[in-house]
Amino acid sequence: MAYDFDLFVIGAGSGGVRAARFAAGFGAKVAVAESRYLGGTCVNVGCVPKKLLVYGAHVADELEQAAGFGWTLEEGHFDWGTLIANKNREIERLNGIYRNLLVNSGVTLLQGHARLTGANEVEVDGQRYTAEHILIATGGWPQVPDIPGKELAITSNEAFYLKDLPRRVLVVGGGYIAVEFAGIFQGLGAATTLLYRGDLFLRGFDGSVRTHLKEELEKRGLDLQFNADIQRIDKLEDGSLKATLKDGRELVIDCVFYATGRRPMLDNLGLENTGVELDARGYIRVDQQYQTTAPSILAIGDVIGRVQLTPVALAEGMAVARRLFKPEQYRPVDYQNIPTAVFSQPPIGTVGLTEEQALEAGHKVQVFESRFRAMKLTLTDIQEKTLMKLVVDAETDKVLGCHMVGPDAGEIIQGLGVALKAGATKQQFDETIGVHPTAAEEFVTMRTATR
Repeated sequence: MAYDFDLFVIGAGSGGVRAARFAAGFGAKVAVAESRYLGGTCVNVGCVPKKLLVYGAHVADELEQAAGFGWTLEEGHFDWGTLIANKNREIERLNGIYRNLLVNSGVTLLQGHARLTGANEVEVDGQRYTAEHILIATGGWPQVPDIPGKELAITSNEAFYLKDLPRRVLVVGGGYIAVEFAGIFQGLGAATTLLYRGDLFLRGFDGSVRTHLKEELEKRGLDLQFNADIQRIDKLEDGSLKATLKDGRELVIDCVFYATGRRPMLDNLGLENTGVELDARGYIRVDQQYQTTAPSILAIGDVIGRVQLTPVALAEGMAVARRLFKPEQYRPVDYQNIPTAVFSQPPIGTVGLTEEQALEAGHKVQVFESRFRAMKLTLTDIQEKTLMKLVVDAETDKVLGCHMVGPDAGEIIQGLGVALKAGATKQQFDETIGVHPTAAEEFVTMRTATR
């Protein structure tokens, strides 16, 4: 059968665009359908604008530190509207770049909602197209618990377009999005509370990292409330909000920001017209080659619920394009030792196993930890501490995990990710000469195990 396209991609986020571009570069006839914005969550309402807001919030730290270095500054004034307008302009520029990347690669771009009408057929705004392969890359969507007043809350989708910076913000959640936005709001001047139903945020991260970040956030004055949850939200006569907690307490704020998880974006996708099945968590079930239970349909990225990170979606998109259209270059995605960062304030960088994971996996573990006040802060009154930690297999000397909380953690961990991917040992870390004076050299000068 002759198809209109060799590959039809639903979703122009990071993974979908990567798969489409490279498939077209390999000679395939490719179409991409997108109903919202080019670049997906990351570019529009995710990591890119979030990082820009983090930079904005971090300026307050620089201003506070300036006096120690001899600078006398007039009292600063922050304007939320200016930051958001500049952010919007940058996102529009990136949207244009994504459009050019697709079009210049020879990809047919269809801007409209795509719906599966069969195993090899997609409908976009009433027009039907056939394809030998269909790739679902529709990503995720934030979700708010079904409580009275849920419509009064916002999520990350709306936070980037708030007209004004709220004076009082209640952030609900314990994942990296909640922690990051709590830091953004507080850093930009809002009185901020972070509410989480568990004992401690960032479940799944190394225990030392979680505890250390908690201590540093408390130093900064962030109101952390654990083992607490919202029962209902009400709007008061003056326009403010009242959050009633399950323990009976009431908090009056101007904004309730929910970051309690994301669901796969499958709305009106037409999966019922195919043999595609979902797993127990509601994500699209795929095999190791991203093929769904319908042989002609594949899925990658957040919609399959594996590692929900932009670089992982990019790697999965590349793997699909190569396997289908350039099999001699195909390499499976390696999900081990994926470096990642949390752009909290201070930020987290991590790669490899946590101490808890290493012990659970049966390793005999040596732990090397260092906490210190960064050199930059020695001329100031700021008492923030940096944490660096190595988790080492005591029998093989192999470094199993590297973890950091402190300035530039993400930048530093990227290089250590290469070392772990290469299988570096603690001896090789020790024999590596440090760059002095830097914080990063601490990773190659920790000589004595702390436990």
